[in-house]
Amino acid sequence: MTRQTVQSGAEINVVAHVIQQAVAPVFLLTGVGAILGVLTNRLARIIDRFRTLVAMDLGPPKLNPLGEDKEHHAAAHRRNEIASLSRRRSWIHGAITLCTICALLICVVIATLFLASELGSDPSRVVGLLFVTAMFSLICGLLCFLREISLATEQFEAR
Repeated sequence: MTRQTVQSGAEINVVAHVIQQAVAPVFLLTGVGAILGVLTNRLARIIDRFRTLVAMDLGPPKLNPLGEDKEHHAAAHRRNEIASLSRRRSWIHGAITLCTICALLICVVIATLFLASELGSDPSRVVGLLFVTAMFSLICGLLCFLREISLATEQFEAR
């Protein structure tokens, strides 16, 4: 074997080891991506419902032969639902932001592993800090999601 072949084999082993280290963060990134899909779908449904309610309020007034009370009650109910949807939108937006930050931090963890391998440095402290920060971001994002679900349940029970 030539010296160059041995060196190439060693480099391949180093890269293979880094890829093994990056597998767990990649799976985590996949999970966070799935969560983001759920969150964006919920946001889309909130926005669609919001637009429907606003369009109902902007439409021509309906003549009610039984009196105006029913229409005023319905309009007040729509305004309450619009306010609730606005609160839910804020919470889901926060959840999306925090989970996206988590995903970005995981990407930085993966890049740091490869860069540290190329530079021959020990990335353990940086990777640890980035990973813990990503986990806190994910935890906060999931708490925002939980709050949005709670608001949705309250809104459903109020009907």
